[in-house]
Amino acid sequence: MNTKQLWKNCLGEIETGISKANFSTWFKNTSIIKEETGVIYIGVPNEFVRDWLMNKYHKLITKTIADAYENMRAVEYTITKIEATKQEEVENSVETYVNKELPLRDLYINPEDNLNPRYHFNSFIVGTFNELAYAAAQAIIDSPGTKYNPFFIYGPTGLGKTHLIQAVGNTIKEKHENKKVHYMTLEKFATDFINSLQNNKANSFKEKYRKYDLLIIDDIQFIGKMEKIQEELFHTFNTFYENNKQIIFSSDKHPNYIPELADRLKSRFAAGMIVDISPPEYESRLAILKVKLQELNIELDKEIVEYVASAVEGNIRELEGSLNILVMQYRLKNRTLTLPEVKNLLKNNMKPKKNMAIKDVVKLVAENYQLEEASIYEKTRKKEIVKARQIVMYLLREDFNVSYPLIGQKLGGKDHTTVIHSCLKIKADLKNDPQLLQELEKIRTLFK
Repeated sequence: MNTKQLWKNCLGEIETGISKANFSTWFKNTSIIKEETGVIYIGVPNEFVRDWLMNKYHKLITKTIADAYENMRAVEYTITKIEATKQEEVENSVETYVNKELPLRDLYINPEDNLNPRYHFNSFIVGTFNELAYAAAQAIIDSPGTKYNPFFIYGPTGLGKTHLIQAVGNTIKEKHENKKVHYMTLEKFATDFINSLQNNKANSFKEKYRKYDLLIIDDIQFIGKMEKIQEELFHTFNTFYENNKQIIFSSDKHPNYIPELADRLKSRFAAGMIVDISPPEYESRLAILKVKLQELNIELDKEIVEYVASAVEGNIRELEGSLNILVMQYRLKNRTLTLPEVKNLLKNNMKPKKNMAIKDVVKLVAENYQLEEASIYEKTRKKEIVKARQIVMYLLREDFNVSYPLIGQKLGGKDHTTVIHSCLKIKADLKNDPQLLQELEKIRTLFK
């Protein structure tokens, strides 16, 4: 196996999914140093990069390598110094991948505070799913630094956490013109910290962030296992708290469930206010749709709006994504859409419910192909059973995000590399087999 070419190809794939700055910072001096019995060993320059790749990018790295090398069983990270010639090659390849213009949307972000001006409360829908978080945010705006400090908001992705915390920042800028506000992700905080250490500018780093009156840090859940960054955040937090400066965090989970989070940070978070945002209920989803349609100056029939609000039970991003599909079709056809048209347009955009048991997926697939349910678990090379089993594996992975090892364990004790191979095969077959695509769509309708 040509590990150099494999990693070069993987870097190209990884770069498309993350920002230019983060790609350059975390992947610049990395390489695949060896492969042993399916285990890929990635060489990294120091413990900070190793910890960050393990915590933030491990799933992306593993999936990217698995897609390119089907014999991969696992990925390990090793701190190693790259030879000068190899390092130059890696840096050149990285420069080739990252030498692209920033997307136009970045031009709309204020470089002084990193706030997006479109995140404001005039477009923020308040419902039972987020009313406590909203009320706390308003109290902070009235008196930043004295109430609910720190303010820690958590919940699954796509529920408006970033909208809320940036709206706080934008509103405080308007109401308190003398206040200095700064929004950032934890990843940016960590990147700046690592760069300051490498450039012997630790004091400049401390001064940079402690000059603000409001510091907003998004995606704090990735701080688990990062001892040095936890320590720096702890000291930064203490400085803010002692000087009555406001600090706001967002996370996809409660601080008690962030892996290996230091007790002293948990204590600091608990001293302020911790509040969650849950998925919106029907009434809130309906209100969100109406506001979005008003912003777009488009009218859809009442029954259609109500159908979308009831059918799309996921997060706000999924709701907006469904609406965007309908708006596009509305403009293309230049007429009102019918309810059957809407149902047809959205059937592939609605994810199956996430709480289905593995055995239920097996049952539905077996019934679809008129097979005995038990046959899916058996060791057999019959084509019709192998195909059904591979489809089960593919659906469990793609639609329900079940891990490869667990899928293999539940489907007859298969090795996880067998599951990876099955998923890749179905994915490849779907590109050339419209009949298979129709079969999957039919099965997916049974999940709803």
